[in-house]
Amino acid sequence: MTLNVGAHVSIAGGIDNAVERQLDVGGNCGQIFTHSPQVWQSPNVDDGEAEAFRAESESEDVGPWVIHTSYLVNLCTPKEDLREKSRTAMQEEVDAAHKLGIPYVNVHLGAHTGAGVEQGLENAASVIDSLDVPDDVTVLIESDAGSGTKLGGDFEHLATVLELADTDLDVCLDTAHAFAAGYDLSTPEGVEETLAELDDVVGLEHLAYVHLNDSKHECGTNKDEHAHIGDGHIGDRGFEAFLNHDALADVPLALETPTEDGRSYEWNIEHVRELRDGDQ
Repeated sequence: MTLNVGAHVSIAGGIDNAVERQLDVGGNCGQIFTHSPQVWQSPNVDDGEAEAFRAESESEDVGPWVIHTSYLVNLCTPKEDLREKSRTAMQEEVDAAHKLGIPYVNVHLGAHTGAGVEQGLENAASVIDSLDVPDDVTVLIESDAGSGTKLGGDFEHLATVLELADTDLDVCLDTAHAFAAGYDLSTPEGVEETLAELDDVVGLEHLAYVHLNDSKHECGTNKDEHAHIGDGHIGDRGFEAFLNHDALADVPLALETPTEDGRSYEWNIEHVRELRDGDQ
């Protein structure tokens, strides 16, 4: 059974360079930004880059890829100007994904900033339904650490948006975020309970991607700070149970682990493979 695991890699010098960078760290799938996530900016993917990216991904058998949207996107906002900027940015990202042959666009729900949970989730579904999403692209709602008025920390938030939206959606589970939000993934029992709850509330058929990250903070702290796989509070025991769970056998994994202590993505990907029983 082949393990689909990779990392979030840079597109510096051209989007097609992401394929070689993924191979360099030992990945066979992964994630990119189409531009700096800290600014409002269009992807600006030219035809040559897109053709090269598609061709190299296919020839090297790297995928599925996922695009992560800008951190500025806020689907839950009650502010009309931010809502429109977020809608425009999302439309550009799903169009870029179609052009690049990337099947997924990942987005955080954002914060309701005082509008309330119910209204915030309704806002998110409304923005998504205003998009013209290409048939070969799926928007993924990412689980969140749940600090402040940010939504997505509770699996019910994800389920509600999937239910409210007419658009077909799936989810991306971030292990560090879920742990920070109170879902214990540090033991085999905790992993079983968390995935059972995800199945009951959202449906595991909607789990299309995983952001695989350990956490520098304890469960339920709502603090989002990633650690090397096995070095945080989830630890090797939790990740071994998670990675070998039957429900995750075919779900692609993208790491967003730090570069510190002389270790980066290559070390983390190798460690993931060690924890996954029987991977070749």
